[in-house]
Amino acid sequence: MLILNRKAGESIRIGDDIEIKIVSVEGGQVKVGIDAPRNVSIHRQEIYASIQEENTEAATLTKNLLDMLKDD
Repeated sequence: MLILNRKAGESIRIGDDIEIKIVSVEGGQVKVGIDAPRNVSIHRQEIYASIQEENTEAATLTKNLLDMLKDD
């Protein structure tokens, strides 16, 4: 893991087309702005984990349904 110190108004570049900018720092919160192409998905970690869990559940249900249909 790369750890960088940034102040409000400073930014970090990832590749040629993603910029992460520190918008503000207030108390224990940091506001981050992300400029990236529309085809790049950006989620908070807890939302990403929820999406992954739902996708796994949907894939399992689909496989189980297909197995049931195959057995008929």
